[in-house]
Amino acid sequence: MRKWIRSYGKQGLDQDENMTFDFKKEYKALYAPATEPSIVDVLEMTFIMVDGKGNPNTSAEYKTALEVLYGLSYAVKMSKMGGAQPAGYFDFVVPPLEGLWWNAGGGVVTDITDKDSFCWTSMIRQPDFVTPELFESIKTAVAKKKAELDLSAARLQKFTEGLCAQILHIGSYDDEPGSTAVLEQFIADSGYSADFTNKRRHHEIYLSDPRKTAPEKLKTIIRYPIAKGAASSTPRIANRRPALQIDATEQRRWR
Repeated sequence: MRKWIRSYGKQGLDQDENMTFDFKKEYKALYAPATEPSIVDVLEMTFIMVDGKGNPNTSAEYKTALEVLYGLSYAVKMSKMGGAQPAGYFDFVVPPLEGLWWNAGGGVVTDITDKDSFCWTSMIRQPDFVTPELFESIKTAVAKKKAELDLSAARLQKFTEGLCAQILHIGSYDDEPGSTAVLEQFIADSGYSADFTNKRRHHEIYLSDPRKTAPEKLKTIIRYPIAKGAASSTPRIANRRPALQIDATEQRRWR
């Protein structure tokens, strides 16, 4: 049975000033779904994004993208320590890494063995108080600390995903086809079809740190954009390892 869930509300409102806002806990419909598929209407959110291409297992571009994303995100979190706290600031837990995936031709990945042809947008959600002006000031501050890190590819973007179907996959990234098959069947049985476009991609949210979690216990949300219509056969993406490639000391540096 499908579940309809909408996410409403403003971030950080009515929270104790001593509390740390955790997106995963406050937006459980988006970050803590059941292993049974569900349908969600994903409203507008703000992300820091970096685009790239290539095999995420071996690509230096992918590794750099994650360094940039985490560096900027932790700098946003610690911006309260500056001379002037940003307007509307509230303390928060840095949200999980997310990824949009497609192939070099712009379509859905069909050959999952050809990882070198993967295109991706890696991204981390940001609180609503992060404005373009604050983002640029954060980039300037991070550039001073990490002069060797190229921040030019990072952008702040509003993203409205809309109507989607999602499932929580527990296990190795290589075992995702089992969960995507369940998700595809659910979409068809519910009278929808996958609605992949150049703005609506195969979406994954990585809830586990693969450096610290056994493969069989990894938790990944798989989300497909959908539209009302006849069921379609959707190519599956698997055998990808979107591992956090920054080392533990690098990640701690921004905490």
